[in-house]
Amino acid sequence: MRKYISKNPLLKRIVTILLLALAIFMLMMLADHPKVVERYYSGGFYKLLCWIFHPILNLFPFSIGDVLYAIVIIAIVWGFIRIVKLLFKKQFEKAAISLLGWVVGAQVGVLAFYLFWGMNYFRPSAAERLNLRDTTFTTADLKAVTKLLIDSANACRARVTAADLAQSNSTIYQTAVNAVNALSADSVNFRAFHPGIKPSMLTFFMNYMGTSGYYNPFTSEAQINYAMPVFNRPFVACHEMSHQIGYGAEDEADFAGFIIGINSKDRLLRYSAYHLAVDEFMHTLRRRDTTAHKELKAMISKQVHQDFVIERDYWITYENKLGAISSIFYDNFLKANNQPRGLATYNRMVLLVMAKYKGH
Repeated sequence: MRKYISKNPLLKRIVTILLLALAIFMLMMLADHPKVVERYYSGGFYKLLCWIFHPILNLFPFSIGDVLYAIVIIAIVWGFIRIVKLLFKKQFEKAAISLLGWVVGAQVGVLAFYLFWGMNYFRPSAAERLNLRDTTFTTADLKAVTKLLIDSANACRARVTAADLAQSNSTIYQTAVNAVNALSADSVNFRAFHPGIKPSMLTFFMNYMGTSGYYNPFTSEAQINYAMPVFNRPFVACHEMSHQIGYGAEDEADFAGFIIGINSKDRLLRYSAYHLAVDEFMHTLRRRDTTAHKELKAMISKQVHQDFVIERDYWITYENKLGAISSIFYDNFLKANNQPRGLATYNRMVLLVMAKYKGH
């Protein structure tokens, strides 16, 4: 039987697909056991991967992940053309073998995704790990904290100098790495293992997709859109490195990035974190109380307001149908990975920040 399978490439690939499907199914069974995931994966296997991958890949000034994605895209296009040619030549068995080969490749990709990083989606929530479970709040609570954040953003922006805004990207990245390392030394919940951030070679495409950064789960690299407004870059760097630390969900990475930012002594990084928080809180407040939203909007300083205008105009410049399509894809991706609210998960960062402020 074994010899028959090895001599039949079509049957061999079908067996491989079934075995990989079984492996993925068994791995996904752990998704319902967050404490097991936390102890043996996030607190064990994933840490080992970080110790191995981060120091090695940090040696490269460019993103290996970008190169990997570019190769995969080229391979997919080439594979599609090859299958079409085989069908035109009526070589159906070869076409089927080739197509099954891509199924195997996709399964290997899914398995690698969850083994190298994706299981972090299924660990206990950050609210549970950080003891921030009281995420309920009234509109009055929301208004009070929003006002505090606006005051902080205004004060931080007033301290930001022209020299701060003229920093090179490499300086901004190193400042963010230093902030992650500083918090890592003080808190086990923010423990980092050789964190790093890299400018993405795909920034041109990221602009049109409305993406400020991304984390590559296959290479454990954090990438950033190096061309977006300078006051956005420090926070985004911290957000992406939060994924590197093991914060899977987007709202949790936003919250972790915010905590890293406000604990930093760097003026631009602190402002970048508060700038993001004000934006998220004002959107939430507008949905709850338009009168309170207008009242607090008037309290935002001219400098901070102008930065919001600059940020909005930057992304409008690249707005197109590709961004809408990618948003639909990413929304479904988040829903499939323990984030049922999809893209709306980003806004849930407000819950964690409110819990933190209420705790103090």
